[in-house]
Amino acid sequence: MHQVTFLFAGFLFATVLSKIYFQETFETDPFASKRWIQSNWKKDTGEAGEIQWSGGLWKADDTRTGLRTTQDARFYAVSAKLDQEFDNANKQLALGFSVKHEQKIDCGGGYIKLLPPSTDPSSFNGDSPYTIMFGPDICGYSTKKVHTIFNHNGENLLKKEEVACSDDEFTHSYLLVVNNDDTYEIFVDGKSEAKGNLKDDWDFEKPKQIKDPKAKKPSDWVDNENMDDPNDKKPDNWDDEPEKIVDPDASKPADWDDEEDGAWEAPLIENPNYKGAWKAKKIKNPAYQGPWKHPEIPNPEYVEQKDVYKRGKMGYIGIEVWQVKAGTVFSDFVLSDNVSEAEAFLKKHQVSKDKEEAAKKEYDDAHKPPETQTEGDIDDVPLSHKDDL
Repeated sequence: MHQVTFLFAGFLFATVLSKIYFQETFETDPFASKRWIQSNWKKDTGEAGEIQWSGGLWKADDTRTGLRTTQDARFYAVSAKLDQEFDNANKQLALGFSVKHEQKIDCGGGYIKLLPPSTDPSSFNGDSPYTIMFGPDICGYSTKKVHTIFNHNGENLLKKEEVACSDDEFTHSYLLVVNNDDTYEIFVDGKSEAKGNLKDDWDFEKPKQIKDPKAKKPSDWVDNENMDDPNDKKPDNWDDEPEKIVDPDASKPADWDDEEDGAWEAPLIENPNYKGAWKAKKIKNPAYQGPWKHPEIPNPEYVEQKDVYKRGKMGYIGIEVWQVKAGTVFSDFVLSDNVSEAEAFLKKHQVSKDKEEAAKKEYDDAHKPPETQTEGDIDDVPLSHKDDL
């Protein structure tokens, strides 16, 4: 009984301690309240795109809104201050959000960044330091992946193996979990798509062993497993037959004129008796030493990295993307030190695909271009009305 009470009390204690450091569903204007600030980056060159508070051209729920990119071939940079600075030392980190590429994006980013407290929202740009970049990146047929990039000692580390993302026009949720034991997990639409150890899947460390730069394969190393049989000799009559012979079935055409056409010559054909170039039979090479293996030595640049999950102090969350075709809607942001809290938040705000598909169809039907009349259609109109067309 005491043990059960203790475990239950421990559960309550952990629940009370868990915290959400940021959440946003854009129920009110994020710019009027100055919760989100658009950067001045590239405004002077006309390359900056304007982000609007909008749920998009079509949506499953009229109350659903977010941040929407509005201009093609533009850079976008916008950020918001966390409700409270977050340092995930000895804690879990759960970062989630939703994205809808209603324009069926052809090339552009849909990812977000966690930024240090020193970030200046008014000058936030593509070179601004970040600790995590996470979310979908799509370009053409080859790039359709969920970026998960960690900044480590000033270097941005990409995940070694890609996680696929959808490129359709509907809302998808993305959740990154970083645990304080150097493990991680990536969820797409609530489904786990990748998990493991951070040091296995990102290059936080240089390799422990490297090829010895001083070692070279010996010049007399035998790595040919087979060799020509020295006892195999080419038969004396091997080359008696030529590769081509005169076609025995060919005859001079009846209308052939030697004076005009020249002396007639029968065409050549492949000789069925030709044996080809002679090659000695292969036998096992008695001197074969196997593949040469480059010897390895300890890497002098290897340094063991501990607690790579630590992301340092975080003060802002931001969107910094470039898009060929605009129309992406970002929403449902959450940052917590408890994955259950983040999962519950994303599930609460999950969008019904059936409702989105119905909303899109209604929008498409309402915006169909008018049907143009063909010449055949005019012929079907009564003669008395043709002057009205």
